[in-house]
Amino acid sequence: MLYDAYEFQRSMLAGASAMANFGAGLLQNPANPFSYFGGGPVLASALEVFAHAAAPRGKPAFGITQTVVDGREVAVREEIVLRKPFGQLKHFVREGVIGGPKLLIVAPMSGHYATLLRDTVRRMLVSADVYITDWRDAKLVPLSDGRFDLDDYIDYLTDFLAAIGAEGDPRAHVLAVCQPSVPAYAATAAMNRDRHPNRPYTLSMMGGPIDTREAPTAVNTLATERPHAWFEQNVIATVPMTYPGAGRRVYPGFLQLAGFMSMNLGNHMISHWEMFKHLVEGDGDSASATKDFYDEYRSVCDMTAEFYLQTIELVFQTHALPNGTMTHRGRPVDPASITDTALLAIEGERDDISGLGQTRAALTLAKALPEEMKQYHLAEGVGHYGIFHGSKWRNRIAPVLEGWIAQHGG
Repeated sequence: MLYDAYEFQRSMLAGASAMANFGAGLLQNPANPFSYFGGGPVLASALEVFAHAAAPRGKPAFGITQTVVDGREVAVREEIVLRKPFGQLKHFVREGVIGGPKLLIVAPMSGHYATLLRDTVRRMLVSADVYITDWRDAKLVPLSDGRFDLDDYIDYLTDFLAAIGAEGDPRAHVLAVCQPSVPAYAATAAMNRDRHPNRPYTLSMMGGPIDTREAPTAVNTLATERPHAWFEQNVIATVPMTYPGAGRRVYPGFLQLAGFMSMNLGNHMISHWEMFKHLVEGDGDSASATKDFYDEYRSVCDMTAEFYLQTIELVFQTHALPNGTMTHRGRPVDPASITDTALLAIEGERDDISGLGQTRAALTLAKALPEEMKQYHLAEGVGHYGIFHGSKWRNRIAPVLEGWIAQHGG
């Protein structure tokens, strides 16, 4: 019933958004005298903000068509290297560029699409041959394609690294942003244990919940103050018949978005108020920047119930990885197995999602790894999203990552 109620509300808001957008366009038409005086500009701006907030959104495009390599502009095209039911491996091919370190960016499966890391991809294309995990919206995956849990996530990463290593150097570098730090770390440990030929040269983790007992945040508290059964009963819904994944049990993306929005409701209200003022003043560039951010932020997707519930239990409630009780396909995941994959932990000083020390714990757990193959970087004055997006990421954090990759590039 929860998902059906949301779909009804979404359809109603879609109609209201279309009407508001039409009204804003009418009031902004140069042929309309009300667009020049009275309350016309103010009303048009208000309608435009409402239309943008209520508009339905699908999966955004990366839209990266070029980059700069060694001072020259290079065309970029997207290529699908490997397709699997719950995600695909996407390659950003730099036309005419041969070589460069191969980098797999592991995007979060946490309610947003991989395009949330567009700025991460764009910056790393300058120096690396970039691939990304392009996860699929669970409501679009038919029940016939089976289930997807944390074990499957780790298997996918192993398969993706094998596909990347199929030609040329069999080993690549991995960058895990936020939530995938745990499965990427587990996959690295398992591949090191098995001496897998495609085990990564380096694993860099940014704002990841390796050990959520360190400086717990509001997100961590929410996951621990309620029993596991509460999440299964209150936040898991069934996909309606209107989608290909009808009948699949999921954690809906709209619930994840609502949770994140409520954490910083005041900031979001101020952002929309600023956007309204920019529109009234005719500052379209500033208003457009806010719109672009929320277009991405509000584009959400569902994740399977089994993956979500397993993550809640193992990562946030029982702390399986730091406690040494995590397994993959029945075999222990031992961080001490990591012996030749260099580890870089990056944290934001103002991160309100993954607290300070949660990612750094990955370095302590890898007890058999030489100290010269470990590095910690604290990004001062940077929040969670600033770790992988924006000027501080591009100018201060990315160079650290590039240096680490160059130092341990095989």
